[in-house]
Amino acid sequence: MTSYFQVILSRIVQAAITVLGIVAINFVVLNLAPGDMAEVMAGQAGGAGEGYIEQIRAQFGLDQPLIVRFGHYLANLLQFDLGYSFSRNLPVSTVLFERLPATLLLMGSAIGLAFLIGGVLGAFAARRANSFADTIISVISVLGYATPLFWLGLMMVLLFTIKLGWLPSSGMRTIGSRATGWAAFFDLVRHAAMPTVTLALFYIAVFTRLMRASVLQVSGLDFVTTARAKGATEGQVYRHHIYGNAILPVVTMLGVQIGSMLGGSVVVETIFGWPGLGRLTFDAIFSRDVNLLLGVLFLSSLLVVAVNLIVDLLYTWLDPRIALAS
Repeated sequence: MTSYFQVILSRIVQAAITVLGIVAINFVVLNLAPGDMAEVMAGQAGGAGEGYIEQIRAQFGLDQPLIVRFGHYLANLLQFDLGYSFSRNLPVSTVLFERLPATLLLMGSAIGLAFLIGGVLGAFAARRANSFADTIISVISVLGYATPLFWLGLMMVLLFTIKLGWLPSSGMRTIGSRATGWAAFFDLVRHAAMPTVTLALFYIAVFTRLMRASVLQVSGLDFVTTARAKGATEGQVYRHHIYGNAILPVVTMLGVQIGSMLGGSVVVETIFGWPGLGRLTFDAIFSRDVNLLLGVLFLSSLLVVAVNLIVDLLYTWLDPRIALAS
């Protein structure tokens, strides 16, 4: 048990080093880009002289060498101070924690939906390999994989909002609504339905194909053949020997896809006006708010690293034969 916690501690240290590397790369790349916050602030004020711009640079420490600014940024980061967002006129941490719940809700519902539907469809297709049902599921998976997110989102708005009037096209809640309890919950579900399905469709296709291939591969292994030879029924073989082993690659892919899902959420949140980190990233890029963009990237890297650490632990729980240290 001691070695187990030592390995977990080692993974946490590795994760901290990874996040530090990501922070350094993000800081250097964003600060080497042309233009700076002082010029943007002067532009938003309708223009200003060079003296005023230099005054802003001195006020925010932008006249310091890059290595000095990075040192100050790291020192502030250790105190959970992510700086100040001039475009929002608020501390970056305040802005991020206002938007984080919306993104976690969208990503959690999308990845949960994709994992559930993809796993079930993949297992179903594998048990009926080369049948008509398998062909239909494979065709739908390819279509889901190849469909661009922005096109799917726009088509869903056209159908379910404009044509049918069933679902709202944007936002997280009805503007001005004072609903509480179940009414508030169903209002949230109606707003989240289209963004969740749009974001999940690509990953449903990925998990379906992966689960199908994994089930077929495990079905041909020796221990499955032995179980059948001992008289186990097909249902018992699949439940006790195949599904548990076949789902391991899908769980691994789950951790890998979290990073790409964050990128996809930028498109989905922009299309549906979802008030999360993805849309905030879009706004921060266009307003040239470097502190806010660094904060979003830092929080995103923490999420991805944390999810991958949880996936590692989940992996050993699903299959105790796999040592965490390996």
